[in-house]
Amino acid sequence: MDLGVPPGELAALMGALLAAGFATGLLAGLLGIGGGSILVPVLYEVFGALGVDDAVRMHLAVGTSLAVIVPTSLRSFAGHHARGAVDMALVRSMALPVVAGVALGAVLARYADEAVLKGIWVVAATIMSLKLFLGRQDWQLGDEIPGQPFRALYGGFVGLVSTLMSIGGGVFITGLMTFYGHAMQRAVATSSAFGPIISIPGALGFVWAGWAAVGRPPGSLGYVSLLGALVIIPTSVLAAPLGVRIAHGISRRKLELAFATFLVLVGARFLLSLIA
Repeated sequence: MDLGVPPGELAALMGALLAAGFATGLLAGLLGIGGGSILVPVLYEVFGALGVDDAVRMHLAVGTSLAVIVPTSLRSFAGHHARGAVDMALVRSMALPVVAGVALGAVLARYADEAVLKGIWVVAATIMSLKLFLGRQDWQLGDEIPGQPFRALYGGFVGLVSTLMSIGGGVFITGLMTFYGHAMQRAVATSSAFGPIISIPGALGFVWAGWAAVGRPPGSLGYVSLLGALVIIPTSVLAAPLGVRIAHGISRRKLELAFATFLVLVGARFLLSLIA
């Protein structure tokens, strides 16, 4: 990969990575999500500007994002857990199926081309943005989340899709809990616990999936860019506690609308790249 990027352009790319890291940490604490929904499209564009081979560009964005989410999600979970807001019984009942879904996602990532990953992003981003735009917290399916085998099946789905999208699974867990009558802050706090459960095996899985892939940039371990992760992780870890404090103190509606708009733009970007 040619790193002979003009100094001005390189500075802009570094600035984009640092800003993405801050947004990743903030969203991890605020919404209980991994932040990959911001980081993946940013990394995709940055890797493109640096001349990364298109055959591995999307895989590298997803894998690197998962690696960044590891410390960020741990910091977010620690903050919510310290406040006693995490439903650990729900976490324990779904943890193993989530990990199984993550493992399946890593296997699929090894053999899927970038069109598959982009397609998953387009569909999931559309669904997530619709839910955020509608913003109906009063929709409820019942008073108690169903037990097994529902939790195992849902956990496997969360692990699979979250790994292929490089998100912490928070949007799926938060949606589940609010649909069954849990307060939003409780749902956000509990969803933060799934970030490490997904990101740690997910990042390792993408290292394995891309171990022998050609076209990876220097400083990569499988489909994880260690250099990219090292730039982003410090700001994301520092921003996570700020998101936790905000989550427990203010209304999040405006941020939800902004985030939904961002998802629409990202989905449209990837859709155009698929049909162009």
